[in-house]
Amino acid sequence: MLFNSLEFLFFLPVVFLLYWFAFNRKLIWQNSLVLLASYFFYGWWSWEFCGLLILITLLDYAYGFGVASVNRKKAKVFLWLSVINNLTILGIFKYFNFFSAQIQSGLDSLGFQINSVLIEVALPIGISFYTFHGMSYVFDIFRGNQKPVRSFVDYAVFVSFFPLLVAGPIERATHLLPQIQKPRFFNYTQAVEGCKLIAWGLFKKVVIADSLAIVVDGVFNDYTELNGIVLILGAIGFSFQIYCDFSGYSDIALGTAKLFGFELLSNFKFPYFSRSIAEFWRRWHISLSSWFKDYLYIPLGGSRVGSFKLIRNTFVIFLVSGFWHGASWNFIAWGFIHACGFLPLLILRKNRKHVSSIVAYDKKIPSLKELVQMISTFAFVTFAWIFFRADGIFVAFDYISRMVTSISTQPEQMLSIPAGKILLTLILPLPIVIGDWILRRDERSLSFSKSKYISTIIFVTLIVIVSLFLDTIKSSFIYFQF
Repeated sequence: MLFNSLEFLFFLPVVFLLYWFAFNRKLIWQNSLVLLASYFFYGWWSWEFCGLLILITLLDYAYGFGVASVNRKKAKVFLWLSVINNLTILGIFKYFNFFSAQIQSGLDSLGFQINSVLIEVALPIGISFYTFHGMSYVFDIFRGNQKPVRSFVDYAVFVSFFPLLVAGPIERATHLLPQIQKPRFFNYTQAVEGCKLIAWGLFKKVVIADSLAIVVDGVFNDYTELNGIVLILGAIGFSFQIYCDFSGYSDIALGTAKLFGFELLSNFKFPYFSRSIAEFWRRWHISLSSWFKDYLYIPLGGSRVGSFKLIRNTFVIFLVSGFWHGASWNFIAWGFIHACGFLPLLILRKNRKHVSSIVAYDKKIPSLKELVQMISTFAFVTFAWIFFRADGIFVAFDYISRMVTSISTQPEQMLSIPAGKILLTLILPLPIVIGDWILRRDERSLSFSKSKYISTIIFVTLIVIVSLFLDTIKSSFIYFQF
């Protein structure tokens, strides 16, 4: 079930009303309703994969009690069982065909002819997210930060809570489980904040991202016939498309959770206003970045190691992050490029320069230095996005080659795309850029004006615009494929 579908706009109010007016007498009733609604939400795509979700949930629920053992050897055994179990399931559904094809290609180059074995199954939506939920739970128990949950319903809600089930944010047990286990009471202010986040997220997705997708898809599908300037505009368009698509999803997820009395982790904090790649990764897909930092980077030694291990750890974290996004070399290349951009900052100890500061915090506009830093960071990120968007690593290299060489040699190809579409790429993201700049001090405030009257007009306008687009353009979210 898509957030930007009419089905969800019917589903959400029904669950909301039942949750607060029919199942509000006991906490177990509310949690059971949320769990059933989550399975229904997930099963809307394919009921078969609900069985896989339940199986993974049951296994990690059971492993949690073993990991809590005072016998550290026994606890470590159950920890590894959980890791192996989750990574094996993830590997079979997401990576088996990739490795099979690579082995086949390697053997072919050596003169060995074998028939590769491919698994022709659909990738379960959200598998990369709910497997990471389960692993974070057992990791936190092993570290002593979390106790095993006695109620299976409570734990199952943590894994499969429908606002975050298919594309995050990747929640921590220590953050979400306490909210699941305590009574919740309707909060009008929180509900209004949730509705605003949903409206803003839908505007990002339905109006901006889906409109940009038409232009971006046209550029990337026909890039061999287009001028380099158009290819640059296509890359810029994708930068804003994926941001509005994914941050729009996250806003809707956070807003929906608020309607049920939950506060989820922030996943975006205006990443395109970052002044360095290090700051960008503290603001982009925050829940995934922090997951890899806490459960992979730090266990490897983090940055408190020698130069060789420091370089190794940096490349490991970014390459694994790239591979997490998809079983393809272009995603690995995307991670490699970001590692190359991040490493110099880490070596020079400048990676934590903007940990808590916000660009132009006390000013209306950034300084010239900040503006140059933001533009250069955005340019680097946009260049890397080409590998993320392209249909394969060689296509990405070809796209970049043509983008560089055809700017001056083929100016007549600017006419290949109507001027309106080119202008759309430049103008359409402006409301998001302006809105994010106003909100940059607090990603959850959604206060575009000090006047409540003006703020109300803005959100009513957003809702009207979204309603006009909602049934004309309806596409899946980009991160559903991961």
